[in-house]
Amino acid sequence: MPKVFANGVDLHYLRVGTGPHLVMLHGLTGNQAVWHLTMVPLLRQSFCITTYDMRGHGKSGMPPTGYTTDDMADDLKGLMDALEIERAYLVGHSYGADAMLNFAVRYPERIHKLMIIEATVPALIHLRNRDDWEGWRFWSEALESFGVHVPPEKRTDIDYMIRLSLQVPKVYGPATGRARKPESTLALLDTTTMVKDYEAVGALTLEAIERITTPTLIMYGEGSAYLGTFRYLVEHLPNGEPDLLPRTEWGGHFGPLEQPELLVERMLRFFGMHTEAKDHYLFTNT
Repeated sequence: MPKVFANGVDLHYLRVGTGPHLVMLHGLTGNQAVWHLTMVPLLRQSFCITTYDMRGHGKSGMPPTGYTTDDMADDLKGLMDALEIERAYLVGHSYGADAMLNFAVRYPERIHKLMIIEATVPALIHLRNRDDWEGWRFWSEALESFGVHVPPEKRTDIDYMIRLSLQVPKVYGPATGRARKPESTLALLDTTTMVKDYEAVGALTLEAIERITTPTLIMYGEGSAYLGTFRYLVEHLPNGEPDLLPRTEWGGHFGPLEQPELLVERMLRFFGMHTEAKDHYLFTNT
């Protein structure tokens, strides 16, 4: 189980493939397996891929504090330093995308190009703190579809909603249909500052976003509850390129699991490897 000690925490990582460096980071309450189910096998002939569990997740350490995007960006820098990755292509999903935007603010010289999938952006929390935010409705309806009742007065309580979500079976991957093992997520909620840190703006201010010059693919789902954030980034990232995935049953927020082949195709086209991506995709699906 390979780990590096970076920025004060043990980070569990995996490295596969050959080629230029690509580093991928999952979102909150997930782990690096999100990439390995489909995307890594399709990418490993084009890149040397490093995936890792962010602090508090998977097999990485769970310190009591340090879950802001500032901390996550410093974790990424520490990981790259330890693994002697001078510069890389970066891909992040959800809060992992926020961490990589923060990294682009502070360490732009370490990035070739960046792909952000459904970034939430703490500085735009006002778009989601409204009681009428579409995401609350979507989340509640998804839970209700599994027979889990959501009290109306609790549907905007993120801590409560995460805990409630642990009651439903996994719907993706090899554990599909099985009950979740909630212990690690409950520990994250109960023993760390993750929920509070999630809203900390830090270096990723709205003004800083306008100074990010890294070429960035801005990927969201057509049915995403975060389209307000998508529109803001399209308007304010100087070298941002918008891209929308087709609408799915789950709204499109979980693109790496819902539409991984399409993500690979669009990612490698943006990274300048369209031909290789297309050939490899056709080869592995014949």
